[in-house]
Amino acid sequence: MTGFPWAAFAVNLAVAAGAAFAVMLITFAVARAKGVHRLVDIAWGAAFTAVALTTCALSAGYGDDGRRILVTAATAVWGLRLSVHIARRGRGHGEDPRYARMLAKAPGSRDAYALRTVYLLQGALVWLISLPVQVAQYAAVPLGASAVAGGLLWATGCVLESVGDFQLARFKADPANRGRVMDRGLWGWSRHPNYFGDFLVWWGLFLPACGTLQSAAVAVVSPLVMSYLLICGSGKRLLENHLADRPGYAAYTARTSGFLPLPPRRRPHPEDHRP
Repeated sequence: MTGFPWAAFAVNLAVAAGAAFAVMLITFAVARAKGVHRLVDIAWGAAFTAVALTTCALSAGYGDDGRRILVTAATAVWGLRLSVHIARRGRGHGEDPRYARMLAKAPGSRDAYALRTVYLLQGALVWLISLPVQVAQYAAVPLGASAVAGGLLWATGCVLESVGDFQLARFKADPANRGRVMDRGLWGWSRHPNYFGDFLVWWGLFLPACGTLQSAAVAVVSPLVMSYLLICGSGKRLLENHLADRPGYAAYTARTSGFLPLPPRRRPHPEDHRP
């Protein structure tokens, strides 16, 4: 990567890792005191914001200022919105059933197990997934078409994620919907519009890091890992397994796209099956 400040970037990688793990360790201390490890979900977006701000400070004098400000602002807006949303969603609730089940099987100390398998793992993932945020801020190439395209993808993803989260929260807040499947608004077009929005956000943040083939090769790890997590890992797959036995969910999956928003499939009419 001609002209890329590798030595400064290597230092940034180490300091960014420290920032990510610092957020997770502080969250672990608070969660342990409160006895509720679901707080780690709030720390996810905040940790990305910490990495972006740390990189912005360290990259001064190396990368293009417009690119540094754009990537830092985009990451912070996405991360802080997500943290606030998750904090509001979990207010007044006890432990998340996912963490309760996980910790019930913990060998030895539950807190030590949670630290290893939840907090430190998520800190490592934040560092890895934030690679384009770090790479882009050290690229001296002026903003161009790839950054514009990335901004459009990021904005589209943020809107889809925010609207999807809002619609689901409003649906769940109505006692009349208890036990029912959310199939309205964006959720009528995709079973996971918020995850699809997240998918677009990270491919959008990847594009400003594509100043050269080498920088793109380093940064592409991030959206690939995030895409895997959202579709095959702890996102879509895990949630659908949890909802599989809910009344009406099978019919919902039959008519609604699993990820990419698409018009709902037509419900079969009895006359369609006449001999």
